[in-house]
Amino acid sequence: MTTTPELIERPATVAPDHTATAPQAAAPQADVRREPAATRSVTVTPAVDIVEDAQGVTLHADLPGVSKAGLDLRVHEARLTIDAHAELPDTAGLRVQHAEWHAPRYLRSFTVSPYLDTSRIDASLRDGVLTLRIPRREEALPRKIEVGTGAA
Repeated sequence: MTTTPELIERPATVAPDHTATAPQAAAPQADVRREPAATRSVTVTPAVDIVEDAQGVTLHADLPGVSKAGLDLRVHEARLTIDAHAELPDTAGLRVQHAEWHAPRYLRSFTVSPYLDTSRIDASLRDGVLTLRIPRREEALPRKIEVGTGAA
């Protein structure tokens, strides 16, 4: 599936305060092997499908392990950012023998067309899939133009 001109992906980087920032050179990654398993985190670019119709654009993003509380969606100056954190099950009182899965942070950013109405985005999260519906602005919707009979 190809990205439509209505919603264009732009790389997002992570600032030291863990907020998404404008595109720039990525900082070197920390060596996660030295961190305790419980605190390890990996930043992942979630897979998305983008579907366009006459009414707008629908984006589906795979965010396994993410709850509503761990999801941060932002729109600023035509830039849509998905920033989400998966949650590991609580292991209090248990001793981890082997851990290969680490709670990822999902980060992805898109530039939104001015023909889409970001003030009316509808978002839902179900079974690890985030669905965003971004409608077209009224003036960008297809409409029929009536032709009158005029005197020449």
